[in-house]
Amino acid sequence: MRNRFIASILALVTMVAFSMVALTQGRPPQGSVQPAAKKAFDPHDLSGIYIRRGGNRGFGPSASIPPLTPAGEEIMKVRIPSPGYNRHPLTKKIDYQEESNDPAFSCNPKGFPRIVLDTAHDYHEVILLPDRILQMWQEARVPREFWLDGRKLPTSEDLVNLGPAWYGHSVAHWEGDELVVQTVGLDDRAWLDQYGYPKSFDARIEERYKKTDANTLELRLTLNDPKYYTRPWVSDVKIWKKEPRQNVTWFGWYGLYSGLGELLCAPQNASPVNKRGG
Repeated sequence: MRNRFIASILALVTMVAFSMVALTQGRPPQGSVQPAAKKAFDPHDLSGIYIRRGGNRGFGPSASIPPLTPAGEEIMKVRIPSPGYNRHPLTKKIDYQEESNDPAFSCNPKGFPRIVLDTAHDYHEVILLPDRILQMWQEARVPREFWLDGRKLPTSEDLVNLGPAWYGHSVAHWEGDELVVQTVGLDDRAWLDQYGYPKSFDARIEERYKKTDANTLELRLTLNDPKYYTRPWVSDVKIWKKEPRQNVTWFGWYGLYSGLGELLCAPQNASPVNKRGG
């Protein structure tokens, strides 16, 4: 009996010892810091107010610009961007902003895709609805709607009957975690970007939005416009960061269209442009 009792005690001690070794091996070294678990997020939930934090301010950097067709070159010959915004050798260089013929300086709509690319706006908000996604731009209180109800892009006669629109007609669908938006029917009077590049009524622009973490939204665009470009133009990646609520609250009033200015280009609020571009 005594021998069996001693054997049981020894077996118990051995088992406890092995357990302590296993526990020690699975535990991080004393004083070490373990990486925080990656915060989970829903890649399809794009809602929130965002501010631009990265990416070229034109459709794409100079190295990405495809050759223009003869028709595209003729357009560039008459475009006069602001001083310092010449990216094509055919555009006229000027010293004073008042010499520019940028239609946005006359309070005309910037149109798409320029509203997405340009520098003047501060914020935009994404609102999710059952059948569409709204993209609300603070500048000029501009809305865009991406239809998710299964409709097709207007083509041929339908598109002609609808006519050109400053922000086009857009449908969207999900490909995995990417929101893919197709836009057609753009008004060709609005510049593609602030550098004066053109787009035609027959152009089609694809946007691919991807949420890479809880607070970051990325976008890449592709322009297909054989009337003015010899090949599709693929942009660089544009980056937006979600703004905390307190950053878009002024004097206790929260909202995209709050703050110290409405960012509306109202002709009656205009002041003469001086020779130095002020």
